[in-house]
Order: sequence, then C-alpha cells, then structure tokens
Amino acid sequence: MKEDYKVLNLTPDATDEEIESSYKALKEKYSSERFLEGEVGNEAAKNLTKLENAYQEIMNERAKTKKQGEETVQDFSAVEQAIRSGDIALAQEKLDDFADRTAEWHYLQSVVFYKKNWMSESKKQLEIAVNMDPANTKYSDALTKLRQKMEYNDRQFQSGYAQGPQGAGAGPQQNRQMGATDSCCNFCTCWCLTDLLCSMCCR
Repeated sequence: MKEDYKVLNLTPDATDEEIESSYKALKEKYSSERFLEGEVGNEAAKNLTKLENAYQEIMNERAKTKKQGEETVQDFSAVEQAIRSGDIALAQEKLDDFADRTAEWHYLQSVVFYKKNWMSESKKQLEIAVNMDPANTKYSDALTKLRQKMEYNDRQFQSGYAQGPQGAGAGPQQNRQMGATDSCCNFCTCWCLTDLLCSMCCR
C-alpha cells in the first residue's frame, strides 16, 4: 500500500483531498506526455497505468476502512442498547461477534461481567481498557470504583470471619444492627458502582 502512495508522490497519512488533487494533476501530466515520441511517451503511458491502479487501490482501501469504522460504532451501540435493556446474554453475543477488541470493547465486556457479578473478570477487562487507553477517564474512574468495592467486600468478609459465629462477644441485637448497617453500606456501594458503569457505557 505504501508503494501506491509513492506513485501519487504522497504518504499514507495524506488526506482524501490531497490524494484527489495529486491524482488529477499527475493524470493530466501523463495523459499529455504519453503522446510524445520515443521513451518519454512510453514511460508516460506506463506511469498513467500505474497511477490509475494505485489510485483505485488507495480509494478502495480507504472505503473499506471507513465502512469497518461505521460497523464498529454500530456494533458498540447494539451492545450498549442490550445492556440498557437488561439483556446481558444478547450483549455478550454482540461482543463475541466483534473481532476488533479495542479499549471500548474491553470496557463493555467489563460491564457485562459486572452485571453477571463476576467481579474479578470485570476488573481484568477494565485494567486492559485502561492499559490500552490510559487517558480515558471513563475507564480509569470505573476501575477505581470497582477496586474500592472489591476491597470493601474483602474487609467485610475478613471482619466477619474474625468475629466468628459468636460475634466476638457482641450480643444478638448488636449483631443484627451491625448486619443491617453492613448490608446498607454494601447496597449503597454496589448501587453507586452499577450506576457509574451503566451511565458511562450508555452515554
């Protein structure tokens, strides 16, 4: 593909307008020179053929890339819609069909795993998304919140295990109150993270 751009005296980062301009100028030049006698005319005719082939290859490749980009956005939209509607199975199916696994793909996969209550898998996907796109605050904020929730759950588990079935001397009424408080905190933390993940993916 780089050779095609060289034929037009351009580089792969050239804009569509630059490609069109160079193509027209060179086509006019070679079209005139091909009627000259001798090697100059023959060389111009060959260059004209190369120019036409290179131009077609470049434009076809760019059209293909543009189409793939449009399909990517459409696929992501379908995943987000499935998540919003609560159809996690469909969201997973849409993700599995998406071959180009970008940072956004891993972010959406994290949301799906979170909806399934697969916290470790969700965290791994968020970490991949952050590594692929460190500047994206949506990914980093979600990862921070998820880590906080997992750490909170671990502390609650360890605390309950240390107290033992007797509650480490706490009375039945106190244990019930502590349980109610912990459940409330757990619910609030979970709700906040769910709201964050869902609102981010559905923007």
